[in-house]
Amino acid sequence: MKKILLLCVSLLVVLGIMGCGSDKGKAEEKPASAAQATTGASLPVANSKILVAYFSVTGNSKQLAENTAKALGADIYEIRPAKPYTKDDLNYKDETTRATVEQKDDNSRPELADTNAPIANHDTIILVHPIWWGQAPRIMNTFVECYDFSNKNITSICTSGGSDIGTSGEYLKKLTFAKFKANHARATWKQGKVFSPHASAEEIKSWFNGLGF
Repeated sequence: MKKILLLCVSLLVVLGIMGCGSDKGKAEEKPASAAQATTGASLPVANSKILVAYFSVTGNSKQLAENTAKALGADIYEIRPAKPYTKDDLNYKDETTRATVEQKDDNSRPELADTNAPIANHDTIILVHPIWWGQAPRIMNTFVECYDFSNKNITSICTSGGSDIGTSGEYLKKLTFAKFKANHARATWKQGKVFSPHASAEEIKSWFNGLGF
């Protein structure tokens, strides 16, 4: 009788140990960060001093932004329009399309979906965008005019179907400085570059290190 009782107790102990250990093999599911929830960013926030802020419609600039954030260990933020663009909006052959009309108007300022970019939390801002009609999309004008870039390091990198970066960076720099008063600390802008959407980490790191930020 004692042997049967001892066997039952031993069996219960073994089953109890197995039950306690069954959850150890499961990955802990952490809640999405505030930045991910707001922007839909596909990479985790790394609490870096560098922020990659990107605008993309076709996905090319998004790919470059994600490669850049990963290569530099940077945080990432998506610049989203209040009214999303479609591929039809980018029809170069139609003078009436949305992007064509906006790019021809220097005063065009497409509305942003939000103004939650954590600019104040970062020392260096890398803007990533396509080149449309030889310039940055007008929504980038809206973006740089919405934030205070005092004492920040800023540069821009682009994707393009054939055009170079041209004066797009200088134009954004001019808009940023225009909002500063004479006694206001200005941002430090450095020349950007056109990259392939699939640029390697080594290529991105080499370019960034050469900026001297």
